[in-house]
Amino acid sequence: MGRAESFYAELLWQGGSARVPAFDVHIASCILALSMFEAECEGTSLADATGLDGEELNELCRIVFPRADLPEAGEPQVGKEEQALRDILWMNCAEASVFELLLVRLIARRSLRPNHLWQDLGLANRTELSMLMEQHFPRLAMKNSADMKWKKFFYRMMCTSEGFRLCSAPVCTECDDFEACFGAEDGEALLARIANGKTTGGQELHQ
Repeated sequence: MGRAESFYAELLWQGGSARVPAFDVHIASCILALSMFEAECEGTSLADATGLDGEELNELCRIVFPRADLPEAGEPQVGKEEQALRDILWMNCAEASVFELLLVRLIARRSLRPNHLWQDLGLANRTELSMLMEQHFPRLAMKNSADMKWKKFFYRMMCTSEGFRLCSAPVCTECDDFEACFGAEDGEALLARIANGKTTGGQELHQ
């Protein structure tokens, strides 16, 4: 078992309570496992990888991983684009719970990584991301009924909130870059890719 997979297995074993659905434990374990692996390999802090400070990571552990002992996190630096995405996610969450607040910050930070969003969250496939969005951000899931790639969709939402158009095409079906926004999000799960000794490069948020 690779290092990232070991992180995931350990977190999954440490996680769970009567208040936390198994799917949410899985989601949080995936994100944290990949973040811990990247922070270790890249020599950065867990705050850089997750977007959570030490207090927030402790709160996540209290809710989801009551037996976990995470490394020191530090303080994340949050840019304008990341804050805008945090705001959009928070305004559209299902319950406005503490867990969803932390999930908002995790997703916003992981959206800045270079692969498909489902990969950068450490998930097995895009279907798991769809389930996550439907459960915790149902209004956004409904708005993305055309199944636009989530990073593209987030960027379009940010552009709309700032009052300018993302592109010049009147409708998506007339756009020459249709596949870039709506094409298949195939690929290997990053936890599996890491276990196979491969790199984790890919696409930027708004390319």
